[in-house]
Amino acid sequence: MCNACIPMLNDVKTVDAFAGQMLDMLNQGALSLMVSIGHRTALFDSMSELPDATAGEISTHAGLEERYVREWLAAMVASGVVRYSPDSERYQLPESHAALLTRSASPDNIAVFAQYISMMGQVEDRIVDCFRQGGGVGYEYYPRFHKVMAEDSGQTVLAAFETHILPLVSQLIPRLEAGIRVLDVGCGKGALLLWLAERYPNSEFTGYDLSHQALDEARNSAIKSGLTNIQFEERDLTDFAGQADANAFDWVTAFDAIHDQAAPQSVLDGIYKTLKPDGIFLMQDIRASSHLENNLDHPIAPLLYTLSTMHCMTVSLAQDGAGLGTMWGEELATEMLRTAGFTRVEVNQLEHDFMNNFYVMIKG
Repeated sequence: MCNACIPMLNDVKTVDAFAGQMLDMLNQGALSLMVSIGHRTALFDSMSELPDATAGEISTHAGLEERYVREWLAAMVASGVVRYSPDSERYQLPESHAALLTRSASPDNIAVFAQYISMMGQVEDRIVDCFRQGGGVGYEYYPRFHKVMAEDSGQTVLAAFETHILPLVSQLIPRLEAGIRVLDVGCGKGALLLWLAERYPNSEFTGYDLSHQALDEARNSAIKSGLTNIQFEERDLTDFAGQADANAFDWVTAFDAIHDQAAPQSVLDGIYKTLKPDGIFLMQDIRASSHLENNLDHPIAPLLYTLSTMHCMTVSLAQDGAGLGTMWGEELATEMLRTAGFTRVEVNQLEHDFMNNFYVMIKG
């Protein structure tokens, strides 16, 4: 850092340290884009299937254009993700890195989450306009959102559902085996409901979502699987408190879906209304506090506040909604659940999952 550039500052070391932090930011931001590409093109998967290989061999194995692969490899080598031997011009993805970057590594595949960075960048101009004019950016401007969320949920929720999440609710599995009515609010492409419907044929499953594209995929998946105990409905839940059928469902779930609703309190009120007496509500949402100062030690707080700004908050504001954001937090979530009518809110955390809280409530 040139001292002449900062004549008014005496603490040059502090400025230099921050300059280093900003350079790291640029490098890591660029790396996230390349990791996303490596995931989407299955380059990490291809490299994990090969010993050390040339750029041409990797390209052929992956079915990709060598010039692009070679430039991508250069970024990976410069970032320390891939090893390179100049003498043989061969590249290698270490097993310890493949363990966090390949599809076979799921649920530990961090490359899945790198996709959020490029996806959020696609709406930057619109977000900047919102800073100046207010309003929000609608779901229709995130064409890959449901695909990325399905991968995300497949790792964080679906992979742990049978062994860790279902056991949080006492006696739920016997009830599913006997036959109950289940609703998933904000079901997206329906991966969880499809999984449940296949395993518990005596129960009936319904999914609500605002995206007809996601629901079309969910319906097609149900048809391909031959499932007849599942249905998907396109629903705007803004007035769910007024629209919900009373005492209709035994179990309602909402996975990472409440905080970006236009009217989250109405959705929670509707969920309470649509549950039968002694019905169960299971809600998964981000593990965080409602207060910024309590989140400063969160391992991915910058990412979560960024995702909030670039997606979760703005899609709600686009509907003239509450704009709670990703980090609405446990305190506010608990307060809103109690306002909906749930007098006892149980908050569960899983040892392997630092990202999520799992709220369990029974309708009194």
